[in-house]
Amino acid sequence: MKKTFKMGGLLIALTLIFTGCPRYDAAIYNSPNNPVIAKKSSANDIYKAIKTAGTSLGWKMTKIQDGEIQGKLSLRGHVAIVKIVYDNTKYSINYASSINLKYDAEKNTIHSNYNGWIQNLENAINVQIEMLDE
Repeated sequence: MKKTFKMGGLLIALTLIFTGCPRYDAAIYNSPNNPVIAKKSSANDIYKAIKTAGTSLGWKMTKIQDGEIQGKLSLRGHVAIVKIVYDNTKYSINYASSINLKYDAEKNTIHSNYNGWIQNLENAINVQIEMLDE
């Protein structure tokens, strides 16, 4: 019986080590030069697609100037700010700044949740752009 408990404890410990430990830092995910695949799109159409996608995910999208948007996501005391540059042929999402996300400029790392947020934003933008041809 003792052997079973020891083996069970060891398996639980190994499981926690390999799957349960949160990963806090990851290389920053930027999304450069995503092609706009819509056949009929103006820069204004792309702006609207980006704004709609971001807003649907809780991002505050602010037009800085033609061809540039600042996206800001605030969740539970964490803030991610990105710069989105776009035209009618491509768009890019790049890290601008953050609060409480363990950003390390020297290592170019950040809390791994940030990367998921950017990938979700990228996917949502792609869906909105695809809808431009419908």
